[in-house]
Amino acid sequence: MDTIQKQNESNLSIDQQVEVLKDILMQNEKLRKVLITLSHSKLKNYYVAAGCINQTVFNYYHDYPLDYGIEDFDIVYFDYDVSYEKEDSIIQYIQSLLPDLDISFDIKNEARVHLWYEEKYGMPIQPYTNLEDAISCWGTSVTCIGVRLEEDQLIVCAPYGFHDLFRMIIRPIKKQFTKEPYQLKTAKWKKKWPLLTIMPWDDFESK
Repeated sequence: MDTIQKQNESNLSIDQQVEVLKDILMQNEKLRKVLITLSHSKLKNYYVAAGCINQTVFNYYHDYPLDYGIEDFDIVYFDYDVSYEKEDSIIQYIQSLLPDLDISFDIKNEARVHLWYEEKYGMPIQPYTNLEDAISCWGTSVTCIGVRLEEDQLIVCAPYGFHDLFRMIIRPIKKQFTKEPYQLKTAKWKKKWPLLTIMPWDDFESK
């Protein structure tokens, strides 16, 4: 993929960037199937998010198969019923809609993440106020992106914009991320996608 094209796309208006993003994402057949299927589901307040989005774009600019390196599809939603049973029912519902895709799903109610986050990651967090608040905390600027389709329009949550995504720049978001996990994640990504530019953790102040 031409570097000049990447620079041009990073300089487009937000609306134009969303159209470019939609064009890229819809070329990933598995992702296209997920987005279209969920757009006809009973889910409302949700996004398909994080790695399957940014890594589809990485693959596009590397001229790789668009599903290369994508370990799972993150689907997040926000429901004030934070019971395990309700979340489990949503997980089973989503999986039932897409039984034939050879992919793994990571499905979370972001309203209940604070209930288990400390046990898993060693630090407490405050409850998220909404889905967009949750997405804004996901460690890197290119991870903090969620999308869904509504009547064929791409609805996007991108609190840090698209500049880094289209230029394949990995920048830390330190709201609830620490240096070691950032370095491990970015080193893993760099091996898969060598054209990435990894910004050093220490170049940025904590948020």
